[in-house]
Amino acid sequence: MSDSNASLTVGGATKDYAVMDGTVGPQVIDVRKLYANTGMFTYDPGFTSTASCDSGLTYIDGDAGVLLHRGYPIGQLAEQSSFMEVCYLLLNGELPSKGELDKFITTITRHTMVHEQLTTFYRGFRRDAHPMAIMCGVVGALSAFYHDSTDINDPAQRTIASHRLIAKMPTIAAMAYKYSAGQPFVYPRNDLSYTANFLRMTFSVPAEEYEPDPVIVDAMDKIFILHADHEQNASTSTVRLAGSSGANPFACIAAGIACLWGPAHGGANEAALNMLREIGTVDKIPEYIARAKNKDDPFRLMGFGHRVYKNYDPRATVMQKTAKDVLEKLGVNDPVFDVAKELEQIALNDPYFIEKKLYPNVDFYSGVILSAIGFPTEMFTVLFALARTVGWVAQWNEMISDPAQKIGRPRQLYTGPTERDYVPVDKR
Repeated sequence: MSDSNASLTVGGATKDYAVMDGTVGPQVIDVRKLYANTGMFTYDPGFTSTASCDSGLTYIDGDAGVLLHRGYPIGQLAEQSSFMEVCYLLLNGELPSKGELDKFITTITRHTMVHEQLTTFYRGFRRDAHPMAIMCGVVGALSAFYHDSTDINDPAQRTIASHRLIAKMPTIAAMAYKYSAGQPFVYPRNDLSYTANFLRMTFSVPAEEYEPDPVIVDAMDKIFILHADHEQNASTSTVRLAGSSGANPFACIAAGIACLWGPAHGGANEAALNMLREIGTVDKIPEYIARAKNKDDPFRLMGFGHRVYKNYDPRATVMQKTAKDVLEKLGVNDPVFDVAKELEQIALNDPYFIEKKLYPNVDFYSGVILSAIGFPTEMFTVLFALARTVGWVAQWNEMISDPAQKIGRPRQLYTGPTERDYVPVDKR
């Protein structure tokens, strides 16, 4: 808590409100007593100027292009760590020792299988169902299979549920892909890493063995790290809001998946790739650049700029190099990737983009990488959900453990009719 106060004068009466300090970042005015003191609420559509909680998980400085998980820069984690280690960090607050990491990996590995009856659940979906629709349904149904980890007041059950969600999400995601492709489900293998296991469950078939390429495994692991958590975004806030009612963890994560499905949130990398395909060839780039600069043209460049970052997205720096490594390794020859590379250079050097801070973001590169690996675009948001599960789970755990947390109940500025008398239908 800061020593300073913020004063607000309403109707001639002045009230002081405490100013709160975080360990880093802007100060926050505590307005919890605003309504009691003034009879007024604040008006903040989208909650862009409202802190709904305090959190020790993730810090973003959009102006400086900084993203920290538990204090560690995202670039260091992506280049030097692993997704499993980042999961441990987000859940436990500190980087693990070698023994702690080995134990955690073993625990997650032993939970990767799903209840066999859950596999029959998939047959209830149409074969052409969107994988995200399947993910919403199947993850929500986990609470019907794992009754022993739904008591949110039991720390041990919360831990088990957290591990189960992180462990089973790759299996559920791979099964969603296999179902839509008409291929048999592939069971997890305990001798493979988390990411290699997912790639095998997704791309292998019974007719031949599948050996995950180390370059691809590394690229996917980095993508998972870069999408693990991102402060109080829409889906994370949804998980917290659902969790504030006391809902079980599986229902809360299903709510987060449903929110992530929105094209303004989790669908950005798919939109960026579709834009590259629309441009088609390098020679058409100037035409689309001109359209992007034209205020009267509805066309917008997807994968550039960010709601939070007003500088280069720190995740994009890692993705840029990863995209280059993947394309070289796979020897991909696709005009779409040529368009991406040329468009990137133009955006980094064109005064229009520099002035408006429209730098390539993580979605611009991740879509290119995932497409090169072989994922269809409808799987992109599924992969986002897979990676973000650890962030959702960590945020949910933090919220449940916070004694100051209350059930979410945003207020409103009412603009409807004032009180009026009911008129019977025969007299209207």
